[in-house]
Formats: sequence, C-alpha cells, structure tokens
Amino acid sequence: MRVESWWRMDKKEIAKKVIIKSGGVAKTASFISAGLKNYEVAFLCDKGYIERIRHGYYQLSEKKDLTEAKLLSTLLPQGIVCLESALFHYGYSDFAPRQWAVALPRTMSRAAKQMQAVPLKAYFVKKEFYTLGKTTDNFDGITLPIYDRERTICDCFKYRTKLDNELFNKAVNAYVADDKKNLANLSKYAKQMGLYTKVMNVMEVLLNG
Repeated sequence: MRVESWWRMDKKEIAKKVIIKSGGVAKTASFISAGLKNYEVAFLCDKGYIERIRHGYYQLSEKKDLTEAKLLSTLLPQGIVCLESALFHYGYSDFAPRQWAVALPRTMSRAAKQMQAVPLKAYFVKKEFYTLGKTTDNFDGITLPIYDRERTICDCFKYRTKLDNELFNKAVNAYVADDKKNLANLSKYAKQMGLYTKVMNVMEVLLNG
C-alpha cells in the first residue's frame, strides 16, 4: 500500500511539473518525454488528477482558471481570430460573442469539430486568403493571431448574410471613425477578395457623408 501511494505521488508530481512547465496545458508527448507511460497518463486522468481537454492535451483537474485565450493558443494555434471576435476586440461591436470566431484552413474542419474546451465558431477559409491581413494582438496577456482591421471589415462584406444588420452597420461606421484605419490596405484586400465594388460603394458614402 505504501509503495502504491508513493508511486501515485511520484507520478502525480511528474505530471504536475510537466503541466506547469507547459504553461497549464500539456501534450501526451510531454508526459512521455518526462518518463511517464501512456497507461500512467490514462491512470492519472481516470483518477481525476489530470483532465483531458482535447485528444492528447491535459490540464490539472484542480486548476480551472486557464483563460479561453490560453486554451485557444495551445489547442488551436493555427486559428486566426476573425469577424465577431475581431470586431469586439477592435471596439467595432459592443456585443461580446459567446463563441470565439476563428478562421481556419479548410483542411482543419475535423480539428475544429473536436474542439470542446473553447466555444468555437469556425470560418473555413481558402488557402489563398487564409493569411491575408493576419497579424497578432494581446488577449488577456496571451498573444493570438488575428486579422487586422481592414481584413475584418472585408470579411464583414464577405459574410454579410451571416451577420446581424445592426452588427454590420455598427462595424463599418466604427471603422470609418477609427483613426487607425488604413484605407489603402482596405482597397487592396477588397480587390484580392473580389469585394472591391461592394466595399468601396459603402465606404464612399460613409466617408463623404
């Protein structure tokens, strides 16, 4: 009994150190590298010491304060914050989305469906447009990929039918009033995405009105 208790404590400590070193979320491979076996990881999970948050990713069961931004950066690093979430981040919307709007390559539909740790609204983007306007910004101390203001506005036009009218109108008006807007980039992106006429017709009215 004592040997078993010692074993459990030893393995728990190893798992804890691995997770802490990994920033709160650790991969199975990190446990293996630290000397744990697959069945030992499964045992610790079964006993409730660690918690699986996605296939191959774990956190300490006792530690529930990981932000969604941290989980997103760890579990879905290819995701780019977009549309509703980007609009809220830039102050173009007062509506705090219940789901993270994230752009992903079309090849990652399966990974998006497996995401359970973070409420997700996935937008699958063609390869040629995936990195257009991609930048990074701070979310609760975590750096995440996000589309810049101009790409976000272009996406508002691209996904116009999926957006609430009030959200769309507030977004484009807020962009026009934003001192950080870059109309040259907006024009460039709109041309590349085949949205130039739609975008410029609206922008000309708002800018000249």
